[in-house]
Amino acid sequence: MTETVLNCDKVQKFRGDIQVLKDVSLAVPSGARVALLGHNGAGKSTLIKSILGLIPIEGGQISICGHAPGSNAARADVAYLPESVAFQNALTGRELLTMFAGLAGIRDNDTSGALARVGLAEAADRRIKTYSKGMRQRLGLAQVMLGRPRLALLDEPTSGLDPVSRHDLYAIIDALAAEGTAVLIASHALTEVEAQTDRIAILRDGSLVADDTVANLARKAGLPIILKVQTKASDTADRIAAETGGVRVNGMSVEIRCTADGKMAALHNLSGMGAEVADIDITPPGLEDLYRHYSGVDQ
Repeated sequence: MTETVLNCDKVQKFRGDIQVLKDVSLAVPSGARVALLGHNGAGKSTLIKSILGLIPIEGGQISICGHAPGSNAARADVAYLPESVAFQNALTGRELLTMFAGLAGIRDNDTSGALARVGLAEAADRRIKTYSKGMRQRLGLAQVMLGRPRLALLDEPTSGLDPVSRHDLYAIIDALAAEGTAVLIASHALTEVEAQTDRIAILRDGSLVADDTVANLARKAGLPIILKVQTKASDTADRIAAETGGVRVNGMSVEIRCTADGKMAALHNLSGMGAEVADIDITPPGLEDLYRHYSGVDQ
């Protein structure tokens, strides 16, 4: 049975008379990669600060491996990477990791190994002031890896990075999860987290309104699947649109919207039209669609 590393149970937080976290319950097991999404002001930062023990909560409970946030035991199990890392520019990468390992009381620390894992072996003894944005983020992940944390909290880890650097960072995150670290990623990069995480949690005005896989969230939301049918002639497109209830688009294409349960029936109907159908593209609802639905962007 997989161990639950982070457990938030009906967490409540107030800022004056305003409730910013409303009975938020979220569990992250060992080795899981969970994306925490929400618009600005939805409560993501407040929840992360509460998990870190930086601010108290007024209701519910948070535990990290059974320990209270902010306790010595919890701090030993948690690593945090903020959106904008700020390191001492005069230090080298190796000196910085050695310093943080000492502050954390980590023994037998292999700074060379950590730097190599994030692709900074050759830059280990260069001053941080010479590092690019991507290299600084890699160094931040090397710091996260110190002491093999049970829980990693990553706030917009790929912000401002180029596509190659983003891919490399997620490879490092995948390696962390493969070793059993529970990973919670707060992000606005929907396309990235859809492909790189196991589960999606969405906060809306302080409430957790979704927490599941993309496939399950799509089923629950009931958003349509889009079938784009390519035909061989415009009059054929008109006929297929009339017979299927679809809409003709771009001359010789027809767009058909159906439910997940109705997809096979729609495809069966199209297959009976034989050579009139040149091709079919199937587009299920993506994370952007689901985010708009659950976060209430369109409401």
